[in-house]
Amino acid sequence: MRHFLILCAFFCCVIVPAQDLSENAEISVITIGPGSSLNDAFGHSAFRIKDTKKGLDLVFNYGVYDFEAPNFILKFTQGKLDYLIGLNRFDNFYNAYTAQNRSITSQILNLSSTEKQQLFNYLINNYKPENRRYLYDFLFNNCATKIKEVTNLATQNPIDFNIPKDYSEATFRTLIQNNLNKNSWGSLGIDIALGSVIDRYATPEQHMFLPKNIHSFFDIATIQNSNTPLVKTRETLFKASAKNKSSSFIFSPLFIFGILGLVIVFITYNDFKTGKRTKTLDFILFGVTGLAGVVIMLLWFATDHQTTKNNYNLLWANPLNLILLFQILKTTLPNWVNKFLKFLIILLCLLVFHWVTGVQVFAIALIPLLIALFIRYVFLITHSNTKRTIAP
Repeated sequence: MRHFLILCAFFCCVIVPAQDLSENAEISVITIGPGSSLNDAFGHSAFRIKDTKKGLDLVFNYGVYDFEAPNFILKFTQGKLDYLIGLNRFDNFYNAYTAQNRSITSQILNLSSTEKQQLFNYLINNYKPENRRYLYDFLFNNCATKIKEVTNLATQNPIDFNIPKDYSEATFRTLIQNNLNKNSWGSLGIDIALGSVIDRYATPEQHMFLPKNIHSFFDIATIQNSNTPLVKTRETLFKASAKNKSSSFIFSPLFIFGILGLVIVFITYNDFKTGKRTKTLDFILFGVTGLAGVVIMLLWFATDHQTTKNNYNLLWANPLNLILLFQILKTTLPNWVNKFLKFLIILLCLLVFHWVTGVQVFAIALIPLLIALFIRYVFLITHSNTKRTIAP
């Protein structure tokens, strides 16, 4: 039922001809609170156009998927998918989000009649089939940044976005992760897939890629030449009830990788004591880390996603590890494999250096695996040097 309401809200076809707003019209910024899934975790922003005299109560919101686009999944993965501006009746929009128990707040903008009309005309024109599509960017061209962009275009005077009292400098990664449970699979996926480009500090205005920050900055913004507040009134339209955020630690990434790390260390210790080598473990480790490296490289070089560039997770997930799969099952490892293992240890040390110096922040849940990989690589070098008998 929840997904049905979402589809009704986002894909309900509303035909609105260009028309003049009355002097009683109101334009407000609607901010939706976070939802329960990863794609809902950052909230949502929209414009509400309300004109009781003309019988209008509409919501324009950016960032709608175009499911009818050819090669949808491929384009989405490559970062080449155009998103849409959506148009909904406010009651459908409201019902969809209240059904999800997500908070809804409204900020009525302090605009002149001319500015309201300009903003409304812009949105109507933007909604035309030939103008609806735009290339989405999670940080710089999303549902929230579009609110700031369109508002700036509509106002006759520049807007001063003052710094909120609770503002603190932060990197893009910190701003993203502050909306997530850091010991969740979604958080882990973001830290693995997104590169060091999101570890630079965001400017105050760049903080507004998040809907909640649009709300905070708009709340104290002023229109430059008149020093008039941008927001005339604010209201909570729906307050979400308390949500149960408890999750089982047993199924969390840190616990799972902790267990995997212990298993790797235990097998390595047993191999050391018996003078043998568990080839199956090495085959799995080099296969998984190599495949992970291939995925990271594809995200970096084969897509248009700006946030997946310069990803130093390649320091532990090395695509070259796949080459060792042809060697790792041999009883005696070639000398070049020994040198390659030393190279992998150097890469792990570089990873620590990148982490400590702030070049890139890595997922905390990976620590047990990284420690286990380091121990396993040291063992393999030792085992190769002493040329011990390899267990079948």
